[in-house]
Amino acid sequence: MLPFDNRSGQPSLEWIREAAAELLSSRFTSAGFAPMSRTDRMYALDHLGLPQGFQPSRASSLRLAQTLDADSIVVGSYVTDGTGIVAEAQVVDVPHLRMSQPVSARGEMKDLVAVFDSLAWKLTKQLDPGFSVAEETFVAAGAGLRLDAFEQYIRGITEPDQEERLRHLKNAVQLNPAFSPAWMALGREAYNGQQYEQAAAAFAKVSRGDPDALEAGFYRGLSLLFSGDYPRAEQAFAGVARILPLAQVVNNQGVAVSRRGGDGSALFRQAVAADPNAADYHFNLAVSLKRQHDAPEALAEIAQALRLRPADSEAQALETEWKAPAAAAGGEPKADPLERIERNFDAVAFHQAALMMDQMEATRLAALSPRDRARKLAAEGRDYLDRGLLLDADRLYESAVAADGTVPEAHAGLAEVRERTGDADGARKEAHAALDLDPSAEAFVVLGRLDLAANRLSEANDEADQALKLDPKSRAAVELRGAIEARQKK
Repeated sequence: MLPFDNRSGQPSLEWIREAAAELLSSRFTSAGFAPMSRTDRMYALDHLGLPQGFQPSRASSLRLAQTLDADSIVVGSYVTDGTGIVAEAQVVDVPHLRMSQPVSARGEMKDLVAVFDSLAWKLTKQLDPGFSVAEETFVAAGAGLRLDAFEQYIRGITEPDQEERLRHLKNAVQLNPAFSPAWMALGREAYNGQQYEQAAAAFAKVSRGDPDALEAGFYRGLSLLFSGDYPRAEQAFAGVARILPLAQVVNNQGVAVSRRGGDGSALFRQAVAADPNAADYHFNLAVSLKRQHDAPEALAEIAQALRLRPADSEAQALETEWKAPAAAAGGEPKADPLERIERNFDAVAFHQAALMMDQMEATRLAALSPRDRARKLAAEGRDYLDRGLLLDADRLYESAVAADGTVPEAHAGLAEVRERTGDADGARKEAHAALDLDPSAEAFVVLGRLDLAANRLSEANDEADQALKLDPKSRAAVELRGAIEARQKK
């Protein structure tokens, strides 16, 4: 995704250039694509010797895409139309050097997020003509994002001055406290400024469903380590390791365990097994084993660290001390050093590991029967729906229905998605499809809420009764019953 070309003639709207790329990237991610991050783009620009604010031509856009090994690039522009905005974009097929037909979206400036969400849907249909998620779902995905907060966030990630970046990002999270990307950016600024307690607090606000959640967890762990909160640092790294147990993560988890007086040897062994060519992991294991009074294996590990990094003066001194501690210290052994912290988040390694996990999950799904695959996809869709990620949920429910249209949970989930996106007819259709297969409280609740909204209280009351009979503890059904009773008292 490249920043859009500002053809409005208004410098005050320059921030929309980057806003367009951010919005489209977010929607493409939820739609199942893997767009390059802004950080990747900045790296490519630097690699090509171009300034960060560079507006690429078609030729330089292709060079950027080839540097990033991207299959497609999206280029676009926007103009103003009175109080409205018109955005246009095209997809460039990099391997075949073909450009798609342009697509456009327009709307009032106050609905800028919805305009680019609509544009994202049209581009997605070009990239994948079989994509079945409705345009309304794309638009609903950004419905909770305040435009003023989003503008502050964009200004916060593009301003050259750090104080200005912090000011804008703090404004963004105050205006929209649930906006994870702004918290992530604020955490990065605080971390880079060595304000570790503030950084940890900001990273903790990043939603677990956000694409940056693992990176946030990693840097939250580092922030807690550097601020001396070792138990919570261990928990933060463990949370990331449960999903992606990469060497750098388990190494830092081991450091946190050691700093609070525990034995991190098992974690350092895991780091060494994951990356046996990293000298620091062998160094850490050696220090940990020595602390646990396993001198022979500690010497073997420090020797391996030196084979991998012969010029490591600290490891050299340590090996000498351990072989002849009294002679090396003039009769008084030196204290062992602290284990080394992995300070950098390897986004490439995380991306590759996540991609491998996705491929493994796709293989596991493919091995299931169509019905079991549909149920698995529907369960994943419910998890996304419970977190308010409508676009991701819609995509998974549609995939479930495509795998086996007789799974009621998939239709019930789609009914709720359609309801939340304002498609009442679609919601009714899916709810009835679910009930025809197997009555459920979820489907009855959707119908009840739709009838309540249409002021059909008798029908809503019956549907609430049915839902409560099927699941007396359903919170949604209880809330529906309360809403009906409140309406009847008016």
